[in-house]
Amino acid sequence: MSVVREFMTTDARCITEDQSLADAARMMLDLDCGSLPICGDDGKLKGMITDRDIVLKCVAAGRDPREMMARDLASGTPHWVDADANVDAAIELMERHQIRRLPVIADHKMVGIISQGDIARNYSEQRVGELVEHISERKRMQV
Repeated sequence: MSVVREFMTTDARCITEDQSLADAARMMLDLDCGSLPICGDDGKLKGMITDRDIVLKCVAAGRDPREMMARDLASGTPHWVDADANVDAAIELMERHQIRRLPVIADHKMVGIISQGDIARNYSEQRVGELVEHISERKRMQV
């Protein structure tokens, strides 16, 4: 049985609640990713922020990304997976919620990220194709 811990990226970075959306955008550029976990000072996951969130909920709304903080976009309970969960459970969560990156939690703290790319490097082509199809299907419907 493959567990998430074996697939995840361990050097994942968080944006803190009190950092600006401009900081988040720069971090996404540096990390070449489109979403980041938002973590509190206690290291606990508070939410997720995407590049789309920054554009639609800040810039398009006429707000200043240097003044708006990550905590302003941390709403609801973020989806996550336990580090010792079966990889199939992570894939099922990603498909069900159409998300490409899933925070990995151990002992109530974020220890990594499992992404569509992590799965693609370690899983069968057919299963990865199904994952991409499920994630992309909803994205097309939202447009």
